[in-house]
Order: sequence, then structure tokens, then C-alpha cells
Amino acid sequence: MLREVLVLEPENPGGEPVDITPKEFGVRTLAQEYGGGAFTVSGDAVFFENYKDQRLYKQFLSSLDVPPVPLTPDYGRSVVSYADGIFDAHFNRYVCVREDRRESSLNPPATIASIALGSKDAQEPEVLVGGSDFYAFPRLDSKSEKIAWIQWSHPNMPWDKSELWVGYISENGFHAERYTYVSVLLVVILHLWSLQLNPSGPLMIESENKVLPVYALDAVFARPSWIFGMNSYVFVQSHKQRNLIACSYRQQGKSYLGIIDVQGSKLTVLDIPFTDVDNITSGNECLHVEGASTVQPSSVAKVTIDDDKSKAVDFNIIWSSSPDSSKYSSYISKPELIEFPTEVPGQNAYAYFYPPSNPSYRGSQGEKPPLLLESHGKSWSCKESSHTISYSIYSPTYMM
Repeated sequence: MLREVLVLEPENPGGEPVDITPKEFGVRTLAQEYGGGAFTVSGDAVFFENYKDQRLYKQFLSSLDVPPVPLTPDYGRSVVSYADGIFDAHFNRYVCVREDRRESSLNPPATIASIALGSKDAQEPEVLVGGSDFYAFPRLDSKSEKIAWIQWSHPNMPWDKSELWVGYISENGFHAERYTYVSVLLVVILHLWSLQLNPSGPLMIESENKVLPVYALDAVFARPSWIFGMNSYVFVQSHKQRNLIACSYRQQGKSYLGIIDVQGSKLTVLDIPFTDVDNITSGNECLHVEGASTVQPSSVAKVTIDDDKSKAVDFNIIWSSSPDSSKYSSYISKPELIEFPTEVPGQNAYAYFYPPSNPSYRGSQGEKPPLLLESHGKSWSCKESSHTISYSIYSPTYMM
């Protein structure tokens, strides 16, 4: 099995990235099977879930020669997993989603738990919130006075009936209240399956217990919450004191990256090579974007934005799953989005067609190449147009 590690971006362009995860560790969580959200960086500290024992560990970027310190108990087996955490500096603790499979792995209980960081020995986590089947995105405000999260339970899918909850934290304790139901009709722009809090302080949604769209567009801004830690939007710091949100969305089978000016209700699209965007985070005057294109395989790019936050001035791939793929771009099949009617009147289906692409060969006149047809088969996701080597090898291909 492949080992997953954390990598530090090189200080200088063109430099080599540095693995910061010790060789005996692997960064991966088994929470909700799909995992994700297995690490958090807060200043000099890195919190991560180790794959082998599923324990949380802490290490420091300034002292990578010091072994990571375990934060959670050793249960003898990898039966308790943690994900999607955030560091609470005020109470010196780590708050995250916990999945406990000690009694049963068929329907293990999920909770939002708190791990104390002040003790030398690993302590049993304290359960802050429980009772629902699924939790995601526990997020603190800047003063550690409020924590928000999303929860839902069987038989609902997250887009059917998720709930946004807000907990109020004080020195005397913790209490929570449901803020609103979140349905597919309410999730218009900033989907609450990827809850983010405004770094300037208050929650973005703070008006009469309602979820309000910040910009209207016929596009898909949301993804199902199968994997922890996936963000389709982040807040962007502005020198002009504007509320700006960087977001990704999909239209006609293609992903776009844009900046929303909340006060001006304006969306500015950033011109980048990626046609599929999976995840975005904010950096210093930049965005880090995980994505791909028809010729670029899955990669992480640093997108530098101008002072006005209206244009991408630099796009630099800092990690690629296949760094040499650009050398063979003429051999890579570029997908074409097609639409065709189904047996149901008025309903159309969509597919990507991958035509043959090989400059070294030409088919015989009148001869048609073999055709491979692949159906996605899932109702909650879709095939993207990113570079897929198997479709280039077996093109022509229809991916539905």
C-alpha cells in the first residue's frame, strides 16, 4: 500500500519539496472509510493521524528531528479514528470528528471530540457533541467562543437534510443549539457541507436563523461530504476591508475558480489552466489549488493573486502526480463533452468522448477504431474531464 506523507513547499521556486513525515509514519485516517482531513497545520505545529495505529500525533516544523508525540490513547488496535480537526489555542486542545469502532464496525458512533494537549500522557478524548450518525467541519470562531458544525443521520444523505449547529463555549461549559436545517434548496452558493468561518470573527450566516445566498449563479458549488477536509471555498484577506470569498464551481462539465465580492455581489473568474478543481486553501497573497486539466494530471498549484484580488498573476505547479506528462501532451486524448437524449422525454444524459490521439499513427481510411464505453454508475458524483491515462491508452472512449 502506498504511504501518504506531508510535504513542505520548497522555499525557492524550482527547489525540491521536503517530506516532513518520518519514515515510520503515514498520514491517513480511516474515519468514515473514505477518510480525508487527516492533518491540520497551526503555526509551527502539525497535527496528523497515523495510518498504522490511527492515533493522533503532534510534531513541530522547527524541530523535525524530534519524533512526533502521540495525543490519543493506544487501544491496541486501529479502532478509533480522528479527522477534520482544528486547534483551539484558547483552551489548548484539538477538536475533531471521532469515529469509534471499539464495539462495532458496522455502524460505529461518530462524535465531535476534544483532545486535551496540556498533559504529558495521552488522555481519553472528551465528547462534546454526539447523537447523530455523521459530523463534519467543526470550526471555531476567532475568539473560541463559538463552534459550528454540520451533522446528519440515516436515512438521509447529506444533501437531503443536513443541520447546521452552533455551540457556545465558555469557561463554565459548553451548550449547543440547532441553527437551521440545510437542504439542497438552501445550499445555493456556499454549500454548508464545507463550512468555513470568517477569520474576521462572526459567522457568515448570522441573520434571523436563515441561510442566505451571497451570489446567485446556475452552477454547482457543492460536493457530497464523503471525504473530510475538502473545501470549495475559502475567505480571502483584503487590504481594502472587503468580504472576499474564493470559490470553485462547475458549469457544463468544467470547473472554475473565482472570487466573490460579497458586498458588491460580484463574481470574478480567475484564469487558470485547471479544468477540474477538487480543493482550495488560502495562503499568503495566494491560493493553493488541488486540481487537474485535460492534459495535466492531479496536481497542487500555487495561484498568486494581484492586490485587487481580481486576477491570477502567476500559476505554478508545486506538486504533480506525473511531472513528466507535459512531454507527451500530443499523445493524450482530450475529452469532448457531449449531450444526448434519453428514453425519458425531456431528460438528457451527458458523457465525455475521448477521441484517438497519436501523432505517430493514422488509422486506415474507412476503418473505425474499437470503442470502449464506461458508465459512472453513481448518482451522487460525476466523471470529470481531468487527464486519465487509461482513456488515452484505450481511446476512443465514452465516459458517462
